[in-house]
Amino acid sequence: MSFQALSKQIAGCSKCSRLRNHCHEIAKEKRRAFKEQTYWGKPVSGFGDPHAKLMMVGLAPAAHGANRTGRVFTGDRSGEWLYRALFQTGFSNQPLSENKSDGLELNGAYVSCIVRCAPPGNKPTPKEISQCRHYLETEISFLSQVQVFIALGQIAFHSLWKILEPLKPVPKFRHGVNILLSQKKHLLLSYHPSQQNTFTGRLTQEMFLERFETAKELIRAYF
Repeated sequence: MSFQALSKQIAGCSKCSRLRNHCHEIAKEKRRAFKEQTYWGKPVSGFGDPHAKLMMVGLAPAAHGANRTGRVFTGDRSGEWLYRALFQTGFSNQPLSENKSDGLELNGAYVSCIVRCAPPGNKPTPKEISQCRHYLETEISFLSQVQVFIALGQIAFHSLWKILEPLKPVPKFRHGVNILLSQKKHLLLSYHPSQQNTFTGRLTQEMFLERFETAKELIRAYF
């Protein structure tokens, strides 16, 4: 299977009726600011460089972000934080993530999420996470050159851990932790750049940028 075939499979997924119904309703009702736009309204695949050495994994598409634009972490505040950090550390050609036609390209980086549909209240169920895991596993198997993973948030970390270290107990999640994996790769932990974290100051731009600077240093050490 190619990345293109996987993206097509993800876009046509209908495993989770609750999520599909929710995304369909959002795409129909829309937010007033985007009333004239056509929402994607389908499951969202990962985005980035197929030869990536850095992979970031978040929770799920935002209702009026990726569920609207069709590209992960695009069109919302979390994406603004993520792509700005990638640009500042040389993994992106621009700091903006507005829509699929904005010219954004990633260099040596790939962005994905554990659930491909926008969940009600940003809270997917354990069953929905489990049913979606195959897509993340497949992306990781395709991205054979990845040396560093960044888990954006505790739920993303737990899901990544089940894929990367299935035989080991899950460590406690804490922002700033660096974990050396069995495959001699690294897993970096970060708070998710959600408005709940960034507006309250729980996650600052300096804290977030440090995760990507560390990733860049680790990758340089390998090559």
